[in-house]
Amino acid sequence: MRVLLTGATGFVGSGLLDRLQRLPELRLRVAIRSRAASFSPAVEVFRIDGLSALQDWADALHEVDVVIHAAARVHVMHEKLADPISEFRAVNVDATLNLARQAAAAGVKRFIFISSIKVNGEESAAGAPFTADSRLSPLDPYGQSKLEAEQGLLDIAGETGLEVVIIRPPLVYGPGVRANFASLMRALDRRLPLPFALVDNRRSLVSRANLVDLILLCMKHPAAANQVFLVSDGRDLSTAELCRKLSHALEVRPRLLPVPQGLLRFLAALLGKRAQMQRLLGSLQLDIGKTERLLGWTPPVSVDDALRETARWHREHGQG
Repeated sequence: MRVLLTGATGFVGSGLLDRLQRLPELRLRVAIRSRAASFSPAVEVFRIDGLSALQDWADALHEVDVVIHAAARVHVMHEKLADPISEFRAVNVDATLNLARQAAAAGVKRFIFISSIKVNGEESAAGAPFTADSRLSPLDPYGQSKLEAEQGLLDIAGETGLEVVIIRPPLVYGPGVRANFASLMRALDRRLPLPFALVDNRRSLVSRANLVDLILLCMKHPAAANQVFLVSDGRDLSTAELCRKLSHALEVRPRLLPVPQGLLRFLAALLGKRAQMQRLLGSLQLDIGKTERLLGWTPPVSVDDALRETARWHREHGQG
């Protein structure tokens, strides 16, 4: 089997690359724009101009069986563009559909698209986790662009016979994680007091190892064709519980303060941090029952083990 991977230098893509290289039955290709990236001699590297609707993929797609599309314009916390939806659409929609159409024309059998739970929304109601069939309600340009890409891909599947698999992960963590998750680890590692002792929300996360495991299964499982799957570690955590588990993994004692959530929301609004605080206080749960039933899949790595591995990397690479 020959596989083409996009986004191989990203957080999820690099984890995929590592696993794919260990499978002797695969012939792996990566399509990248960076000239600085280096890969093992066993990996075929195709340089592209970028993710656009005009990119010619003919050489990269020659004799490819499966495309794993992990490249994207990711969610931007402090967006500065005047019209961000146009840029998100250009990369996440137009470029994705261009690749899929060329893949179908080249005889590719399966196209795996790494989408986002943001397609469903930013917050789930108490006791009502999102499912693969839940109402779709993206609230930002990133989530909207992912939804439009999903819809376009399913249309292409219906028109051409290309098998499309859509995977919607929540926050992905693991060794090398950056952004908010890394900031939380640094704060805990430095024993900074955090005001989350009273937070009793529920949030689904997925370790990169578990996400990669599901992607590999979706490459070949016959029941995955033209399906949408949600993925998580299978255990939801409150923000307070996550802090405690991460602290345990870091071998430090957490300093969690019992601050009322109403006060936290008020202060966040004053500081212009309402959205960031909502991600810490609100719930975002995923029901992965369909994934488990249809594919016979269960997360192979426990939350505790995944957090320990993430904390170990954090410590070994001087991120504290």
